[in-house]
Amino acid sequence: MSESEAASTSASQLAASGDILEKLNTAKRFKEDGDKAFQESDVKTALRAYHQAILYLKGLDKNALQKALGQPIPPPPPIEAVDQAAQEKPRTEIDVLLEKIYSNMSQCHVTNSNWERVIETANGALAINPKNRKALFRKAKAYGETGWFEKAETILQDLIKDAVSPEKEACEAELQRLFAMDKEREKSHNKKMKGFLNKGRISLGED
Repeated sequence: MSESEAASTSASQLAASGDILEKLNTAKRFKEDGDKAFQESDVKTALRAYHQAILYLKGLDKNALQKALGQPIPPPPPIEAVDQAAQEKPRTEIDVLLEKIYSNMSQCHVTNSNWERVIETANGALAINPKNRKALFRKAKAYGETGWFEKAETILQDLIKDAVSPEKEACEAELQRLFAMDKEREKSHNKKMKGFLNKGRISLGED
C-alpha cells in the first residue's frame, strides 16, 4: 500500500470513528431528553425520545464503537466457554444505554397502563441484563394485570428471595395485591358461571 493510500485509509477510518461517536452522543442526548420529559410527567414525549435513541444505537456496530472509543474489542471465547459466554456477554456502552432506555420505557408504559408494551420493553432490558430487577418487577406487574398470575408470582418470589428494604416490601405488597386481584377475578368468574347455570335450569324447566 502506498503512502497516499495509507493516508486515505487512515482518514476514512477517522471519519468513520467520528461518525460513530456523533451517533452515540446523539443517542445519549435523546435519552437525556426522554429522562427529563418523564420526570416532568410528559410520557408521550419521553417515549418518543427513547425511541429515537434506540434507532441511533441500533445502527451502531459495537466493535467499531469500542475501537472508536479506544477500548479493546473482546476476543471471541474458546469453544468450551461458548455456553457461559452466551449467559455472560461482555457489555458495551451501547448495551448499558439500551438496557436503561428499555427499562425506562417499561416504566412509561406502566404509567399508561399499557401492559403488553410493559412486557415487551422490559424484555428488551432483560435481553441485555437478565438480572435487571426493575425490569423484572415491572414485567411481573404487567403479567398480573393481564391475568398471568402464576408467571407474576414466580418472578416476584424470586425477587423477594434476595431483596432488601424497601424493594422487598414493594415486591411483597405487589404480590399481595395480585393475590387479591386473582381472588376477586375468580369470585367474579364463579358468579357468572352460577348465573349461567341457573339460567340454563330455568330454560329447561320451561320446556
